[in-house]
Amino acid sequence: MKELICICCPMGCHLQVDDSDRNNIIVTGNTCPRGAKYAKDEVTCPKRVVTSVAAVDGGEINMVSVKTSDSIPKDKMFEALKLLDNISVTAPVDIGQVIVKDILGLGVDFVATKSVSKKL
Repeated sequence: MKELICICCPMGCHLQVDDSDRNNIIVTGNTCPRGAKYAKDEVTCPKRVVTSVAAVDGGEINMVSVKTSDSIPKDKMFEALKLLDNISVTAPVDIGQVIVKDILGLGVDFVATKSVSKKL
């Protein structure tokens, strides 16, 4: 039996997950179906939205915050972050702009979470 706290909404339901039979995972403690889906996903294939920064050339600031456009498998997080090590985007950068397309072939992008103007 595993215990989790659901992060799907502010209710923060305390979930109990019986995954002793991987073909029949039983979740209790959730007040909505999203909690059950979250718990099942968390014990079978945990995913996370990844946040970081990327370098900016010629911008008012030299870094821009980025995040994945969707969650990716937790075991791919560090490999995905390494893709940002040698990335440098040229200002201006627009919020929502794709910084790295199709991370690791997962169909998920790193996108800018703020705008950065050109240095005057």
